[in-house]
Amino acid sequence: MKVGSANYRSIWHDETKGRVRIIDQRWLPHEFRVVDLISRADFATAIAEMWVRGAPLIGAAAAHAIAEEMKRDPSDANLDSAWEELHATRPTAVNLRWALDEMRTLLRPLPESERATAAHKRALEICDEDVEINRMIGVHGLEIIREIAATKPPGAPVNILTHCNAGWLATVDWGTATSPIYHAHAEGIPVHVWVDETRPRNQGALLTAWEMNSHGIPHHLIVDNAGGHLMQHGQVDVVIVGTDRTTAAGDVCNKIGTYLKALAAADNNVPFYVALPSPTIDWTVRKGHEIPIEERDGREVTHVQGRLADGRVSEVQISPDGTPAGNPAFDVTPARLVTGLITERGICKASPEGLAAMFPERAA
Repeated sequence: MKVGSANYRSIWHDETKGRVRIIDQRWLPHEFRVVDLISRADFATAIAEMWVRGAPLIGAAAAHAIAEEMKRDPSDANLDSAWEELHATRPTAVNLRWALDEMRTLLRPLPESERATAAHKRALEICDEDVEINRMIGVHGLEIIREIAATKPPGAPVNILTHCNAGWLATVDWGTATSPIYHAHAEGIPVHVWVDETRPRNQGALLTAWEMNSHGIPHHLIVDNAGGHLMQHGQVDVVIVGTDRTTAAGDVCNKIGTYLKALAAADNNVPFYVALPSPTIDWTVRKGHEIPIEERDGREVTHVQGRLADGRVSEVQISPDGTPAGNPAFDVTPARLVTGLITERGICKASPEGLAAMFPERAA
């Protein structure tokens, strides 16, 4: 995707500098900063403190972290130590574990002298694969938008509601929930996006709105609790969200507040789709309640970041001193509330049978 006149991915290896570079998302939309990740501690901090975030991007960052570690010390002990430290950074997004397992499974049988080269090659492949997965999610999701557009008066936009940021900033490129939107916009289909602010970290307000604005896609930022009202008044044609982990039975874990959107959509007969890259399926889990839900620092609830009148980006407290805050980062939407899963291979039912038919080799 473009930032100004330049093409960017959210993470890349700068071959001239020999370093991994990322867009530091903590500062968007007010400042655009690119930083280098060098040490294992750099990568672990970037993942834990959400310099990078979004399940696919977390996985890509972890793969690069292992590759950089193999340059420094290709031993089994260091491989295992890096796996453990990185895996502990974010417990909910399954792409993190998937990428770490991919790297360790590849590297363990190899001589230490070959590990750095093999790890670097695989990390780049994982990034490229993520781009293609998300592009294909857009190709298949475009069909949903086309069908809705065909029912609208000429020139009337398809109104799409999103939650959190499942855009290109949450992946290596294209995004998951946004990929169909980008494809529709490129095809000339009128679209309009309702962007949930997505408290407590406001990834919708800060990131999705920035993406839509940068791409020239009509959109409005709304408070999280406005979605149901808009659905009641026929102002939402479809909901498309992302996912951080989906069970083998089709239960979907995503940013906190997704479940409430699914309930409102079901009550108003609004289709509710989940954009699902296959590495985000956890084939070892059947029930949503088995997914570990990350409890983050309460400061994310009691404080907000924004741009002050003098242009400085700063954090302010919005709660009384002494008021504690609970901060579960994710919730689980039962499969029964999901209209369909948009995968890189096509659209399927949110069910064991639907997922198994779409990915028979993984289900086995």
